[in-house]
Amino acid sequence: MSDDAAPPGGRTAVEPTRVPTGSAAGSAGASGAGNPPSEPKVTPRRLIAFLALVFGMFMAILDIQIVSSSLSEIQAGLSASPDEISWVQTSYLIAEVIMIPLSGYLGRALSTRVLFTISAAGFTLASALCATATTLPEMIVYRAIQGFIGGGMIPTAFAAAYTIFPKRHQPAIMALVGLTVTLAPTVGPTIGGYLTELLSWHWLFLINLVPGAAATLLAWTLVDFDEPEHELLRRLDYLALVALAVFLGSLEYILEEGARDDWFQDAAIRYLTVASVLGGALFFWRCFAARTPLVDLAAYRDRNFAGGSLLTFVMGIGLYGMTYLYPVFLGRVRGYDSLQIGETVFVSGLFMFLTAPVVGVLSRRVDPRYMISAGFLGFGLSCIDLTYITSDWAFGELFVPQMLRGVSLMLCMVPINIVSLATLPPSKLKNASGLFNLMRNLGGAFGLAFINTFLNDRQDLHMLRLREHVVWGRQVAEERLAGMAASLAPRMGSDAELAAVRQFSNMVRQQGLVLAFGDLFWAMTILFGAIVLLVPLVRRPNPGAAAAPAH
Repeated sequence: MSDDAAPPGGRTAVEPTRVPTGSAAGSAGASGAGNPPSEPKVTPRRLIAFLALVFGMFMAILDIQIVSSSLSEIQAGLSASPDEISWVQTSYLIAEVIMIPLSGYLGRALSTRVLFTISAAGFTLASALCATATTLPEMIVYRAIQGFIGGGMIPTAFAAAYTIFPKRHQPAIMALVGLTVTLAPTVGPTIGGYLTELLSWHWLFLINLVPGAAATLLAWTLVDFDEPEHELLRRLDYLALVALAVFLGSLEYILEEGARDDWFQDAAIRYLTVASVLGGALFFWRCFAARTPLVDLAAYRDRNFAGGSLLTFVMGIGLYGMTYLYPVFLGRVRGYDSLQIGETVFVSGLFMFLTAPVVGVLSRRVDPRYMISAGFLGFGLSCIDLTYITSDWAFGELFVPQMLRGVSLMLCMVPINIVSLATLPPSKLKNASGLFNLMRNLGGAFGLAFINTFLNDRQDLHMLRLREHVVWGRQVAEERLAGMAASLAPRMGSDAELAAVRQFSNMVRQQGLVLAFGDLFWAMTILFGAIVLLVPLVRRPNPGAAAAPAH
Protein backbone atom coordinates (compact mmCIF):
# COMPACT_ATOMS: atom_id res chain seq x y z
CA MET A 1 0.00 0.00 0.00
CA SER A 2 1.33 3.44 -0.90
CA ASP A 3 2.25 6.10 1.64
CA ASP A 4 -0.68 8.18 0.54
CA ALA A 5 -3.11 5.36 1.16
CA ALA A 6 -1.70 4.59 4.59
CA PRO A 7 -0.23 7.65 6.29
CA PRO A 8 2.25 7.26 9.14
CA GLY A 9 0.82 5.83 12.29
CA GLY A 10 -1.44 3.34 10.53
CA ARG A 11 -4.41 5.69 10.01
CA THR A 12 -6.16 5.05 6.71
CA ALA A 13 -7.55 7.78 4.49
CA VAL A 14 -11.17 7.19 5.50
CA GLU A 15 -10.81 6.72 9.24
CA PRO A 16 -12.43 9.59 11.16
CA THR A 17 -9.80 9.84 13.89
CA ARG A 18 -8.21 13.16 14.88
CA VAL A 19 -10.61 15.22 12.80
CA PRO A 20 -10.31 19.01 13.22
CA THR A 21 -13.33 21.14 13.96
CA GLY A 22 -15.47 21.59 10.88
CA SER A 23 -13.53 19.04 8.85
CA ALA A 24 -15.35 17.42 5.99
CA ALA A 25 -14.19 14.07 7.19
CA GLY A 26 -16.18 14.42 10.35
CA SER A 27 -19.25 12.94 8.78
CA ALA A 28 -17.52 10.06 7.06
CA GLY A 29 -18.09 7.67 9.89
CA ALA A 30 -21.76 8.57 10.10
CA SER A 31 -22.47 7.40 6.63
CA GLY A 32 -22.45 3.81 7.72
CA ALA A 33 -20.74 0.78 6.27
CA GLY A 34 -21.56 0.20 2.65
CA ASN A 35 -23.01 3.68 2.14
CA PRO A 36 -21.27 6.33 0.04
CA PRO A 37 -19.39 8.94 2.11
CA SER A 38 -21.23 12.16 2.78
CA GLU A 39 -20.16 15.28 0.95
CA PRO A 40 -18.28 18.06 2.77
CA LYS A 41 -20.39 20.89 4.14
CA VAL A 42 -19.85 24.50 3.13
CA THR A 43 -19.79 26.85 6.11
CA PRO A 44 -19.16 30.62 6.19
CA ARG A 45 -15.88 29.97 7.98
CA ARG A 46 -14.69 27.61 5.27
CA LEU A 47 -15.82 29.91 2.49
CA ILE A 48 -13.93 32.89 3.92
CA ALA A 49 -10.86 30.73 4.48
CA PHE A 50 -10.98 29.49 0.89
CA LEU A 51 -11.32 33.04 -0.45
CA ALA A 52 -8.18 33.92 1.51
CA LEU A 53 -6.36 31.06 -0.23
CA VAL A 54 -7.58 32.22 -3.63
CA PHE A 55 -6.53 35.79 -2.94
CA GLY A 56 -3.07 34.64 -1.91
CA MET A 57 -2.80 32.65 -5.13
CA PHE A 58 -3.88 35.76 -7.07
CA MET A 59 -1.05 37.81 -5.52
CA ALA A 60 1.57 35.15 -6.24
CA ILE A 61 0.57 34.83 -9.92
CA LEU A 62 0.07 38.59 -10.33
CA ASP A 63 3.65 39.28 -9.29
CA ILE A 64 4.97 37.26 -12.23
CA GLN A 65 3.75 39.89 -14.70
CA ILE A 66 3.20 43.03 -12.63
CA VAL A 67 6.79 44.15 -13.28
CA SER A 68 6.75 43.38 -17.04
CA SER A 69 5.52 46.80 -18.18
CA SER A 70 7.72 48.68 -15.69
CA LEU A 71 11.14 47.07 -16.19
CA SER A 72 12.63 50.25 -17.66
CA GLU A 73 11.66 52.24 -14.55
CA ILE A 74 13.05 49.53 -12.24
CA GLN A 75 16.20 49.43 -14.37
CA ALA A 76 16.70 53.17 -13.90
CA GLY A 77 16.02 52.94 -10.16
CA LEU A 78 18.54 50.12 -9.66
CA SER A 79 21.14 51.44 -12.17
CA ALA A 80 21.05 48.14 -14.05
CA SER A 81 21.80 47.39 -17.69
CA PRO A 82 19.08 46.27 -20.16
CA ASP A 83 20.49 42.73 -20.16
CA GLU A 84 20.62 42.51 -16.36
CA ILE A 85 17.14 43.80 -15.57
CA SER A 86 15.47 40.67 -16.96
CA TRP A 87 16.66 38.90 -13.82
CA VAL A 88 13.94 40.71 -11.89
CA GLN A 89 11.51 38.32 -13.57
CA THR A 90 13.82 35.35 -14.15
CA SER A 91 14.82 34.97 -10.48
CA TYR A 92 11.15 34.96 -9.43
CA LEU A 93 10.20 32.36 -12.03
CA ILE A 94 13.11 30.02 -11.27
CA ALA A 95 12.35 30.02 -7.55
CA GLU A 96 8.60 29.64 -8.05
CA VAL A 97 8.86 26.73 -10.46
CA ILE A 98 10.95 24.80 -7.90
CA MET A 99 8.46 25.37 -5.10
CA ILE A 100 5.27 24.50 -6.97
CA PRO A 101 5.84 20.71 -7.27
CA LEU A 102 7.37 20.63 -3.78
CA SER A 103 4.24 22.20 -2.26
CA GLY A 104 2.27 18.94 -2.43
CA TYR A 105 4.69 17.18 -0.09
CA LEU A 106 4.94 20.17 2.23
CA GLY A 107 1.16 20.56 2.30
CA ARG A 108 0.78 17.00 3.55
CA ALA A 109 3.63 17.32 6.04
CA LEU A 110 2.69 20.73 7.49
CA SER A 111 -1.06 20.96 6.68
CA THR A 112 -2.75 23.50 4.43
CA ARG A 113 -3.07 25.95 7.32
CA VAL A 114 0.63 26.03 8.24
CA LEU A 115 2.00 25.90 4.68
CA PHE A 116 -0.25 28.68 3.41
CA THR A 117 0.33 30.88 6.46
CA ILE A 118 4.11 30.56 6.12
CA SER A 119 3.86 31.19 2.37
CA ALA A 120 1.62 34.25 2.70
CA ALA A 121 3.68 35.77 5.52
CA GLY A 122 6.97 35.11 3.73
CA PHE A 123 5.62 36.48 0.45
CA THR A 124 4.46 39.66 2.19
CA LEU A 125 7.82 40.16 3.92
CA ALA A 126 9.72 39.52 0.69
CA SER A 127 7.50 42.07 -1.08
CA ALA A 128 8.49 44.67 1.49
CA LEU A 129 12.15 43.80 0.95
CA CYS A 130 11.77 44.17 -2.83
CA ALA A 131 10.41 47.69 -2.34
CA THR A 132 13.51 48.61 -0.31
CA ALA A 133 16.04 47.20 -2.80
CA THR A 134 18.60 49.73 -3.99
CA THR A 135 20.85 47.46 -6.07
CA LEU A 136 20.17 44.75 -8.64
CA PRO A 137 21.74 41.91 -6.55
CA GLU A 138 19.44 42.81 -3.65
CA MET A 139 16.41 42.80 -5.92
CA ILE A 140 17.34 39.43 -7.44
CA VAL A 141 17.70 37.81 -4.00
CA TYR A 142 14.46 39.31 -2.68
CA ARG A 143 12.52 38.35 -5.82
CA ALA A 144 13.84 34.79 -5.57
CA ILE A 145 12.63 34.59 -1.97
CA GLN A 146 9.29 36.08 -2.99
CA GLY A 147 8.86 33.59 -5.82
CA PHE A 148 9.91 30.52 -3.82
CA ILE A 149 7.72 31.21 -0.81
CA GLY A 150 4.81 32.51 -2.87
CA GLY A 151 4.89 29.40 -5.06
CA GLY A 152 3.45 27.41 -2.16
CA MET A 153 0.17 29.35 -2.30
CA ILE A 154 -0.76 28.48 -5.89
CA PRO A 155 -1.34 24.69 -5.72
CA THR A 156 -2.81 24.95 -2.22
CA ALA A 157 -5.91 26.80 -3.42
CA PHE A 158 -6.36 24.35 -6.29
CA ALA A 159 -6.31 21.33 -3.99
CA ALA A 160 -8.62 22.96 -1.45
CA ALA A 161 -11.23 23.64 -4.13
CA TYR A 162 -11.73 19.90 -4.59
CA THR A 163 -11.45 18.77 -0.99
CA ILE A 164 -13.70 21.20 0.90
CA PHE A 165 -16.59 21.75 -1.53
CA PRO A 166 -19.33 19.30 -2.62
CA LYS A 167 -19.04 18.07 -6.18
CA ARG A 168 -22.12 20.01 -7.27
CA HIS A 169 -20.41 23.28 -6.30
CA GLN A 170 -17.06 22.53 -7.94
CA PRO A 171 -17.82 23.98 -11.42
CA ALA A 172 -18.66 27.37 -9.88
CA ILE A 173 -15.65 27.18 -7.54
CA MET A 174 -13.34 26.27 -10.41
CA ALA A 175 -14.71 29.21 -12.39
CA LEU A 176 -13.47 31.43 -9.55
CA VAL A 177 -10.11 29.65 -9.40
CA GLY A 178 -9.79 29.71 -13.20
CA LEU A 179 -10.60 33.41 -13.30
CA THR A 180 -7.91 34.04 -10.69
CA VAL A 181 -5.24 32.05 -12.50
CA THR A 182 -5.91 33.62 -15.90
CA LEU A 183 -6.82 37.14 -14.79
CA ALA A 184 -3.78 37.70 -12.57
CA PRO A 185 -1.08 37.52 -15.29
CA THR A 186 -3.34 39.28 -17.80
CA VAL A 187 -4.03 42.36 -15.66
CA GLY A 188 -0.50 42.37 -14.23
CA PRO A 189 0.92 44.74 -16.87
CA THR A 190 -2.13 47.02 -16.51
CA ILE A 191 -1.87 47.28 -12.74
CA GLY A 192 1.89 47.64 -12.93
CA GLY A 193 1.63 50.40 -15.51
CA TYR A 194 -0.82 52.43 -13.43
CA LEU A 195 1.14 52.03 -10.20
CA THR A 196 4.43 53.01 -11.80
CA GLU A 197 2.99 55.98 -13.67
CA LEU A 198 0.91 57.37 -10.80
CA LEU A 199 3.20 56.50 -7.86
CA SER A 200 6.53 54.72 -8.41
CA TRP A 201 7.85 51.24 -9.18
CA HIS A 202 8.21 50.56 -5.43
CA TRP A 203 4.42 50.28 -5.23
CA LEU A 204 4.54 47.21 -7.45
CA PHE A 205 5.60 45.43 -4.25
CA LEU A 206 4.15 47.64 -1.52
CA ILE A 207 0.66 46.90 -2.83
CA ASN A 208 1.05 43.34 -1.49
CA LEU A 209 1.56 44.30 2.16
CA VAL A 210 -1.97 44.87 3.46
CA PRO A 211 -3.64 42.08 1.43
CA GLY A 212 -0.78 39.73 2.30
CA ALA A 213 -1.10 40.42 6.00
CA ALA A 214 -4.87 39.88 5.81
CA ALA A 215 -4.47 36.57 3.94
CA THR A 216 -1.92 35.41 6.51
CA LEU A 217 -4.21 36.21 9.44
CA LEU A 218 -7.28 34.63 7.84
CA ALA A 219 -5.42 31.45 6.91
CA TRP A 220 -4.01 31.00 10.41
CA THR A 221 -7.32 31.56 12.18
CA LEU A 222 -9.84 29.97 9.78
CA VAL A 223 -8.24 27.19 7.75
CA ASP A 224 -8.95 23.74 9.24
CA PHE A 225 -9.16 21.57 6.14
CA ASP A 226 -6.69 18.85 7.10
CA GLU A 227 -4.09 17.66 9.59
CA PRO A 228 -0.30 17.58 9.27
CA GLU A 229 1.65 14.38 8.75
CA HIS A 230 4.84 15.41 10.56
CA GLU A 231 6.38 12.03 9.95
CA LEU A 232 6.91 13.11 6.32
CA LEU A 233 9.38 15.78 7.44
CA ARG A 234 11.62 13.10 8.96
CA ARG A 235 11.48 11.15 5.69
CA LEU A 236 12.19 14.11 3.40
CA ASP A 237 14.34 12.98 0.46
CA TYR A 238 17.04 15.65 0.45
CA LEU A 239 18.79 14.14 -2.57
CA ALA A 240 15.58 14.41 -4.60
CA LEU A 241 15.10 17.97 -3.33
CA VAL A 242 18.54 19.04 -4.57
CA ALA A 243 17.98 17.22 -7.87
CA LEU A 244 14.60 18.93 -8.29
CA ALA A 245 16.13 22.35 -7.72
CA VAL A 246 18.93 21.71 -10.21
CA PHE A 247 16.58 20.18 -12.79
CA LEU A 248 13.84 22.83 -12.78
CA GLY A 249 16.04 25.80 -11.88
CA SER A 250 18.44 25.12 -14.75
CA LEU A 251 15.58 24.40 -17.15
CA GLU A 252 13.80 27.64 -16.29
CA TYR A 253 17.02 29.64 -16.76
CA ILE A 254 17.66 27.99 -20.13
CA LEU A 255 14.14 28.78 -21.32
CA GLU A 256 14.18 32.36 -20.02
CA GLU A 257 17.66 33.36 -21.19
CA GLY A 258 18.32 31.00 -24.11
CA ALA A 259 16.90 33.18 -26.87
CA ARG A 260 18.82 36.22 -25.60
CA ASP A 261 22.10 34.27 -25.32
CA ASP A 262 21.78 32.49 -28.70
CA TRP A 263 21.09 29.16 -27.03
CA PHE A 264 23.96 26.67 -27.19
CA GLN A 265 26.41 29.26 -28.49
CA ASP A 266 26.60 30.41 -24.87
CA ALA A 267 28.74 28.38 -22.45
CA ALA A 268 26.40 28.90 -19.47
CA ILE A 269 23.47 27.51 -21.46
CA ARG A 270 25.49 24.42 -22.40
CA TYR A 271 26.60 23.75 -18.81
CA LEU A 272 23.12 24.27 -17.39
CA THR A 273 21.63 21.97 -20.04
CA VAL A 274 23.90 19.19 -18.83
CA ALA A 275 23.03 20.04 -15.21
CA SER A 276 19.30 19.99 -15.98
CA VAL A 277 19.52 16.59 -17.73
CA LEU A 278 21.54 15.04 -14.89
CA GLY A 279 19.35 16.64 -12.22
CA GLY A 280 16.21 15.45 -14.00
CA ALA A 281 17.51 11.90 -14.31
CA LEU A 282 18.42 11.78 -10.61
CA PHE A 283 15.10 13.34 -9.58
CA PHE A 284 12.97 10.91 -11.58
CA TRP A 285 15.01 7.95 -10.32
CA ARG A 286 14.43 9.03 -6.72
CA CYS A 287 10.71 9.55 -7.37
CA PHE A 288 10.37 5.93 -8.49
CA ALA A 289 12.86 4.39 -6.06
CA ALA A 290 12.09 6.17 -2.77
CA ARG A 291 9.57 4.68 -0.34
CA THR A 292 8.10 8.16 0.20
CA PRO A 293 8.78 10.10 -3.02
CA LEU A 294 9.22 13.84 -2.82
CA VAL A 295 6.85 14.18 -5.79
CA ASP A 296 4.47 11.30 -6.42
CA LEU A 297 4.20 10.82 -10.19
CA ALA A 298 1.52 8.14 -9.87
CA ALA A 299 -1.13 10.75 -10.74
CA TYR A 300 -0.05 10.46 -14.37
CA ARG A 301 -1.49 6.94 -14.46
CA ASP A 302 -4.88 8.62 -14.55
CA ARG A 303 -5.64 9.27 -18.23
CA ASN A 304 -7.59 12.43 -17.51
CA PHE A 305 -4.83 13.92 -15.40
CA ALA A 306 -2.15 13.08 -17.98
CA GLY A 307 -4.24 14.46 -20.85
CA GLY A 308 -5.30 17.49 -18.83
CA SER A 309 -1.67 18.26 -17.99
CA LEU A 310 -0.85 18.36 -21.70
CA LEU A 311 -3.83 20.62 -22.35
CA THR A 312 -2.86 22.99 -19.54
CA PHE A 313 0.72 23.03 -20.88
CA VAL A 314 -0.57 24.36 -24.21
CA MET A 315 -2.96 26.71 -22.44
CA GLY A 316 0.06 28.09 -20.54
CA ILE A 317 1.59 29.00 -23.90
CA GLY A 318 -1.54 30.95 -24.78
CA LEU A 319 -1.86 32.52 -21.35
CA TYR A 320 1.69 33.71 -20.76
CA GLY A 321 2.76 33.92 -24.39
CA MET A 322 0.01 36.32 -25.45
CA THR A 323 0.34 38.29 -22.21
CA TYR A 324 3.96 38.81 -23.21
CA LEU A 325 3.39 39.52 -26.90
CA TYR A 326 0.93 42.40 -26.61
CA PRO A 327 3.24 44.59 -24.46
CA VAL A 328 6.22 43.72 -26.70
CA PHE A 329 4.34 44.86 -29.81
CA LEU A 330 2.98 48.00 -28.17
CA GLY A 331 6.35 48.93 -26.67
CA ARG A 332 8.72 48.10 -29.52
CA VAL A 333 6.50 48.93 -32.49
CA ARG A 334 4.05 51.52 -31.20
CA GLY A 335 6.42 53.10 -28.67
CA TYR A 336 3.88 53.02 -25.82
CA ASP A 337 4.88 53.66 -22.22
CA SER A 338 3.85 51.39 -19.33
CA LEU A 339 0.57 53.23 -18.68
CA GLN A 340 -0.49 53.18 -22.34
CA ILE A 341 0.31 49.46 -22.55
CA GLY A 342 -1.77 48.79 -19.46
CA GLU A 343 -4.73 50.74 -20.81
CA THR A 344 -4.61 48.81 -24.10
CA VAL A 345 -4.29 45.24 -22.80
CA PHE A 346 -7.00 45.40 -20.12
CA VAL A 347 -9.59 44.12 -22.63
CA SER A 348 -8.72 40.44 -22.14
CA GLY A 349 -9.06 40.74 -18.38
CA LEU A 350 -12.44 42.47 -18.71
CA PHE A 351 -13.85 39.67 -20.88
CA MET A 352 -12.43 37.00 -18.60
CA PHE A 353 -14.32 38.59 -15.73
CA LEU A 354 -17.54 38.76 -17.76
CA THR A 355 -17.20 35.19 -19.03
CA ALA A 356 -16.39 33.50 -15.70
CA PRO A 357 -19.98 33.22 -14.36
CA VAL A 358 -21.25 31.99 -17.73
CA VAL A 359 -18.56 29.29 -17.82
CA GLY A 360 -19.43 28.30 -14.25
CA VAL A 361 -23.03 27.64 -15.32
CA LEU A 362 -22.08 25.89 -18.56
CA SER A 363 -19.66 23.59 -16.73
CA ARG A 364 -22.60 21.96 -14.95
CA ARG A 365 -24.58 21.38 -18.14
CA VAL A 366 -22.16 20.93 -21.04
CA ASP A 367 -19.57 18.25 -21.68
CA PRO A 368 -16.29 19.97 -20.63
CA ARG A 369 -14.54 18.56 -23.69
CA TYR A 370 -16.78 20.65 -25.94
CA MET A 371 -15.89 23.76 -23.94
CA ILE A 372 -12.16 23.00 -24.12
CA SER A 373 -12.38 22.53 -27.89
CA ALA A 374 -14.32 25.78 -28.27
CA GLY A 375 -11.75 27.58 -26.14
CA PHE A 376 -8.75 26.46 -28.17
CA LEU A 377 -10.57 27.18 -31.43
CA GLY A 378 -11.32 30.68 -30.09
CA PHE A 379 -7.61 31.06 -29.35
CA GLY A 380 -6.88 30.09 -32.94
CA LEU A 381 -9.39 32.61 -34.30
CA SER A 382 -7.84 35.40 -32.23
CA CYS A 383 -4.42 34.53 -33.65
CA ILE A 384 -5.73 34.39 -37.24
CA ASP A 385 -7.03 37.94 -36.82
CA LEU A 386 -3.58 39.00 -35.62
CA THR A 387 -1.80 37.58 -38.67
CA TYR A 388 -2.82 40.75 -40.54
CA ILE A 389 -1.13 42.99 -37.98
CA THR A 390 0.61 46.17 -39.14
CA SER A 391 2.65 48.85 -37.40
CA ASP A 392 -0.46 51.05 -37.23
CA TRP A 393 -2.51 48.68 -35.09
CA ALA A 394 -3.61 50.13 -31.75
CA PHE A 395 -6.48 49.69 -29.28
CA GLY A 396 -9.26 49.48 -31.87
CA GLU A 397 -7.61 46.85 -34.05
CA LEU A 398 -6.48 44.79 -31.04
CA PHE A 399 -9.90 44.86 -29.33
CA VAL A 400 -11.47 41.83 -31.04
CA PRO A 401 -8.41 39.54 -30.72
CA GLN A 402 -8.12 40.44 -27.04
CA MET A 403 -11.83 39.85 -26.51
CA LEU A 404 -11.60 36.40 -28.13
CA ARG A 405 -8.55 35.59 -26.04
CA GLY A 406 -10.28 36.54 -22.77
CA VAL A 407 -13.36 34.43 -23.52
CA SER A 408 -11.27 31.51 -24.80
CA LEU A 409 -9.05 31.45 -21.73
CA MET A 410 -12.02 30.97 -19.44
CA LEU A 411 -13.55 28.35 -21.74
CA CYS A 412 -10.27 26.41 -21.55
CA MET A 413 -9.18 26.90 -17.95
CA VAL A 414 -12.25 25.82 -16.00
CA PRO A 415 -13.11 22.59 -17.86
CA ILE A 416 -9.43 21.58 -18.07
CA ASN A 417 -9.24 21.88 -14.29
CA ILE A 418 -12.39 19.79 -13.92
CA VAL A 419 -11.40 16.94 -16.24
CA SER A 420 -7.86 16.82 -14.80
CA LEU A 421 -8.43 16.91 -11.04
CA ALA A 422 -12.06 15.97 -10.41
CA THR A 423 -11.44 12.24 -10.96
CA LEU A 424 -8.55 11.98 -8.47
CA PRO A 425 -9.02 10.86 -4.85
CA PRO A 426 -8.56 13.63 -2.24
CA SER A 427 -5.40 11.97 -0.89
CA LYS A 428 -3.71 12.62 -4.25
CA LEU A 429 -4.93 16.16 -4.84
CA LYS A 430 -2.20 18.17 -3.08
CA ASN A 431 0.57 16.45 -5.00
CA ALA A 432 -1.39 16.44 -8.28
CA SER A 433 -2.22 20.12 -7.92
CA GLY A 434 1.48 20.96 -7.72
CA LEU A 435 2.23 18.94 -10.86
CA PHE A 436 -0.75 20.44 -12.69
CA ASN A 437 0.29 24.02 -11.93
CA LEU A 438 3.89 23.20 -12.80
CA MET A 439 2.80 22.06 -16.27
CA ARG A 440 1.01 25.37 -16.88
CA ASN A 441 4.06 27.37 -15.82
CA LEU A 442 6.41 25.20 -17.89
CA GLY A 443 4.08 25.67 -20.85
CA GLY A 444 4.47 29.41 -20.43
CA ALA A 445 8.27 29.11 -20.15
CA PHE A 446 8.58 26.89 -23.23
CA GLY A 447 6.16 29.15 -25.07
CA LEU A 448 8.13 32.30 -24.31
CA ALA A 449 11.38 30.60 -25.34
CA PHE A 450 9.81 29.57 -28.64
CA ILE A 451 8.24 33.00 -29.17
CA ASN A 452 11.47 34.92 -28.63
CA THR A 453 13.51 32.56 -30.80
CA PHE A 454 10.89 32.55 -33.56
CA LEU A 455 10.56 36.35 -33.53
CA ASN A 456 14.34 36.87 -33.71
CA ASP A 457 14.81 34.39 -36.55
CA ARG A 458 11.85 35.60 -38.60
CA GLN A 459 12.75 39.26 -38.04
CA ASP A 460 16.28 38.60 -39.36
CA LEU A 461 14.83 36.80 -42.39
CA HIS A 462 12.36 39.58 -43.20
CA MET A 463 14.98 42.27 -42.73
CA LEU A 464 17.24 40.53 -45.26
CA ARG A 465 14.37 40.45 -47.76
CA LEU A 466 13.42 44.06 -47.11
CA ARG A 467 17.00 45.26 -47.51
CA GLU A 468 17.04 43.82 -51.02
CA HIS A 469 14.46 46.49 -51.90
CA VAL A 470 16.10 49.45 -50.12
CA VAL A 471 19.72 49.20 -51.27
CA TRP A 472 21.45 52.03 -53.11
CA GLY A 473 20.38 52.12 -56.70
CA ARG A 474 16.71 51.52 -55.96
CA GLN A 475 14.99 54.67 -57.16
CA VAL A 476 12.06 54.45 -54.74
CA ALA A 477 14.36 53.95 -51.76
CA GLU A 478 16.67 56.79 -52.75
CA GLU A 479 13.73 59.15 -53.28
CA ARG A 480 12.29 58.24 -49.88
CA LEU A 481 15.67 58.75 -48.21
CA ALA A 482 16.14 62.11 -49.90
CA GLY A 483 12.71 63.23 -48.75
CA MET A 484 13.46 62.21 -45.16
CA ALA A 485 16.79 64.04 -45.24
CA ALA A 486 15.11 67.19 -46.55
CA SER A 487 12.53 67.11 -43.76
CA LEU A 488 15.26 66.69 -41.14
CA ALA A 489 17.59 69.35 -42.57
CA PRO A 490 16.09 72.34 -40.70
CA ARG A 491 16.74 70.60 -37.36
CA MET A 492 19.80 68.47 -38.10
CA GLY A 493 21.75 70.61 -40.59
CA SER A 494 24.69 68.73 -42.08
CA ASP A 495 23.80 65.62 -40.08
CA ALA A 496 20.41 65.33 -41.75
CA GLU A 497 21.50 62.69 -44.29
CA LEU A 498 23.04 60.47 -41.61
CA ALA A 499 19.96 60.87 -39.41
CA ALA A 500 17.76 59.95 -42.37
CA VAL A 501 19.76 56.76 -42.98
CA ARG A 502 19.43 55.83 -39.30
CA GLN A 503 15.70 56.54 -39.32
CA PHE A 504 15.25 54.54 -42.52
CA SER A 505 17.15 51.61 -41.00
CA ASN A 506 14.89 51.70 -37.94
CA MET A 507 11.84 51.60 -40.22
CA VAL A 508 13.18 48.48 -41.94
CA ARG A 509 13.87 46.86 -38.58
CA GLN A 510 10.39 47.73 -37.33
CA GLN A 511 8.70 46.36 -40.44
CA GLY A 512 10.74 43.17 -40.16
CA LEU A 513 9.51 42.77 -36.60
CA VAL A 514 5.87 43.36 -37.60
CA LEU A 515 6.13 40.74 -40.33
CA ALA A 516 7.68 38.35 -37.81
CA PHE A 517 4.68 38.92 -35.53
CA GLY A 518 2.38 37.92 -38.38
CA ASP A 519 4.33 34.70 -38.96
CA LEU A 520 4.30 33.91 -35.24
CA PHE A 521 0.53 34.25 -35.00
CA TRP A 522 0.17 31.77 -37.87
CA ALA A 523 2.33 29.30 -35.91
CA MET A 524 0.19 29.86 -32.80
CA THR A 525 -2.97 29.27 -34.85
CA ILE A 526 -1.63 25.89 -36.00
CA LEU A 527 -0.71 24.93 -32.43
CA PHE A 528 -4.13 25.74 -30.97
CA GLY A 529 -5.90 24.03 -33.84
CA ALA A 530 -3.78 20.88 -33.46
CA ILE A 531 -4.35 20.54 -29.71
CA VAL A 532 -8.11 20.29 -30.31
CA LEU A 533 -7.45 16.89 -31.88
CA LEU A 534 -6.18 15.60 -28.52
CA VAL A 535 -9.21 16.68 -26.48
CA PRO A 536 -11.14 13.42 -27.13
CA LEU A 537 -8.36 11.52 -25.32
CA VAL A 538 -9.76 12.66 -21.96
CA ARG A 539 -12.94 11.18 -20.52
CA ARG A 540 -15.89 13.21 -19.32
CA PRO A 541 -16.02 13.11 -15.48
CA ASN A 542 -19.12 11.40 -14.13
CA PRO A 543 -21.34 14.29 -12.96
CA GLY A 544 -23.27 11.99 -10.67
CA ALA A 545 -20.30 10.60 -8.78
CA ALA A 546 -20.21 11.46 -5.13
CA ALA A 547 -17.16 13.31 -3.93
CA ALA A 548 -15.03 11.57 -1.37
CA PRO A 549 -14.59 13.56 1.81
CA ALA A 550 -11.49 15.55 2.55
CA HIS A 551 -9.24 14.40 5.33
